[in-house]
Amino acid sequence: MTTIDTTAVPTRSQRLKAATSSTHDSLDKRIMSEDIFASRDRFARFVRVQYRFHRDIQALYAAPVLGALLPDLAERQRLAQIAKDLGDLQQSLPADAAPAVAADVELARALGWLYVAEGSNLGGTILFKMAAKLGLGAGFGASHLAAHPDGAARHWRQFTAALDTVPLTDAQEAQAIEGANAAFRTVRGYVEEEFA
Repeated sequence: MTTIDTTAVPTRSQRLKAATSSTHDSLDKRIMSEDIFASRDRFARFVRVQYRFHRDIQALYAAPVLGALLPDLAERQRLAQIAKDLGDLQQSLPADAAPAVAADVELARALGWLYVAEGSNLGGTILFKMAAKLGLGAGFGASHLAAHPDGAARHWRQFTAALDTVPLTDAQEAQAIEGANAAFRTVRGYVEEEFA
């Protein structure tokens, strides 16, 4: 008698989540340890971290090869919203710096970086609700955390559905994981600098 294994193979986004969980969890705990909702000043430091990360990946949103694989990618970028939020909070933009990820980064690594950025949109909806106690919202100071009009969960599922169908070799799968972990480590570095 033949036994059929009905265990579903994890999707790429599920594999990325599993492979980056410790790096991601460590970053989340580090950010929350700074009590970013204690004051607008502390929240502004967090927004500066966001700005620096999104500036790093800005070129990826305009890359034709990525846009062909990930529908509506260009519309997902949030750098302009983050810059507006910093202005609302009376903060200057962080000094220009070379991006942590090159515009011509390998496709798989770029997918890892974008996975982190898009995942932060989903998590941002929780932070958005917490920002309300500082008088911040979609119209002032926290616009980059507001959920997509279609809903954050649906917007995330649309992204992961496209991500999961991109054909990658095993070596490229490993590059995507490394890209995502590099993105989390980069944000962690920005947290250390902004909250020093």
